[in-house]
Amino acid sequence: MSTTEAETQVVTAPKKVKKMKPARKQVKPGDVEKKEAPQTGKEYNIWYNKWAGGDREDSYSNKTKSQTRCNIKRDAGLTRANTTGVKYCCLFFARGCCPYGWECEYLHMLPDASTALPDTSKDCFARDKFSDYRDDMGGVGSFQRQNRTLYIGRIKETGTGPETEEVVRRHFKEWGEIEKIRVLQYRSVAFVTYVSEFSAQFAKEAMACQSLDNDEILNVRWATEDPNPTSKVAEKRRLEDMGREAIQARIDPRIVDAVRSIRALEEGVELEPEEEMPEEEDRGAKRPRLMEESHRTGILSADAMEGLKYFAEIRRKTGLGSAAPPPPRAVAAPPPSGGLGLGDYASDEED
Repeated sequence: MSTTEAETQVVTAPKKVKKMKPARKQVKPGDVEKKEAPQTGKEYNIWYNKWAGGDREDSYSNKTKSQTRCNIKRDAGLTRANTTGVKYCCLFFARGCCPYGWECEYLHMLPDASTALPDTSKDCFARDKFSDYRDDMGGVGSFQRQNRTLYIGRIKETGTGPETEEVVRRHFKEWGEIEKIRVLQYRSVAFVTYVSEFSAQFAKEAMACQSLDNDEILNVRWATEDPNPTSKVAEKRRLEDMGREAIQARIDPRIVDAVRSIRALEEGVELEPEEEMPEEEDRGAKRPRLMEESHRTGILSADAMEGLKYFAEIRRKTGLGSAAPPPPRAVAAPPPSGGLGLGDYASDEED
């Protein structure tokens, strides 16, 4: 066998598809010690899941470091949700303390930004969102605004701003693609903006009460709306582009052509001719295309589309679309009547 044949065989060898392994059981039952939160107030608020009426700083100072942490490379894998079709992720997997592993009913992997969730009023963990954010910007979040930015507080800064940004990026890039990071130097605060909202939801739970490099306890919250006008314009443009792409993906292109033809007829504008396919390609592609269009469902049928195009072509050739409308006929004024009009009566105020 020659060297050329050997090289050809090596190049053409199919790549092995790496299959995902079953999800690992992160902890065993009883490994995690559950500690009750100390009473910092007089009344317990079941909606906020905390004590009310106490000092606000007490809840921050009494935070303890999380006992577990998720490791995507080691813990991610297949579960029962991959077979049943469940789209939501496991909340305890994100926190690193799911004892079920491959037996879990939820996904043990990062949320996919391209996957549409069944209910937009829920987050990636199937928790219901609320109309407004909590006062402390914690919790699940709101369904009225797409928030992709996290507030990271209580960071121990040991270097310059770029060094702190590199540390934050190294710890938070594990949960999804990061769009930008802003560090407020000497304030122990950073803002992390993800490309996908699902990544921000996952990172918020995965990094809650975790530490970076200096054994601190992070305070991870939802960020408020950026007051920068440039950021507001960019976010508005991004949402408009997303809406436009979603609408265009659902519109039948035949309806678009019909609307363009009707608008051209009304305005008397000649449509630009579309690029014609070569005859040999057109003969082979015309019939399958017609067969495919006949199975589609829409407001107008394929025959109606062809009829509209046919009449548009006739209207364009005959020039009726650009013809000026006939001038209005002059109407003769009626002769004055012999009786008294309203102007012949005097006003009562003149007496």
